[in-house]
Amino acid sequence: MPPVEPAPTLVVLDLIGIFVFAISGALVAVRKELDLFAVLVLAGTTGLGGGFLRDVLIDATPPAALADWRYLLVPVGAGLLAFVYHPTLGRMERLVTVFDAFGLALFCVAGALKAVDYGLGPLPAALLGMVTGIGGGMVRDVLAGRVPIIFRGELYATPALAGAMVAVLMERGGLPVVVAALTGATVCLAWRLLAMWRGWQAPLPRGSASV
Repeated sequence: MPPVEPAPTLVVLDLIGIFVFAISGALVAVRKELDLFAVLVLAGTTGLGGGFLRDVLIDATPPAALADWRYLLVPVGAGLLAFVYHPTLGRMERLVTVFDAFGLALFCVAGALKAVDYGLGPLPAALLGMVTGIGGGMVRDVLAGRVPIIFRGELYATPALAGAMVAVLMERGGLPVVVAALTGATVCLAWRLLAMWRGWQAPLPRGSASV
């Protein structure tokens, strides 16, 4: 049977990732000149969407976002912070993008390791880790009327899958959860930051799209 209480390491990774992603979601709402309610909605969906989907898929019900008050408080606090201090945060857009990469790294390993705790094999667990990392951002972009970032050619989902797989394999190999999580997160983060710095893109179709 899966553990009733999640490991403290996974809870910390989840909460930090939620805060970082919620900031990015709130800033999208602010830039579109939406009201406070919309800012909080986009902050919440960005921060909680991936984890919510993960928990539903592995039957970890009720999802952590509904069972633990901290999971709701963190995105609300991040949304209010972005709403009040958005001029300062807006000038730090590059830094916010880096924070988003950190959030992706934290979420992909937290999601994958929680899936392992619930009995999934290495590949399904890694895929769920990737879904945890990209799910909230996809919901955010759809609600904001934007093409999701993973469909715009940026290397986003691939680093998340790689980091999740590294974390799962190391944990299954008997290494401590903290070591597995940090190593997997580092792989994802390094790949994502290098892709941003060097402008790496996923392959796109060549030639005209008309037939």
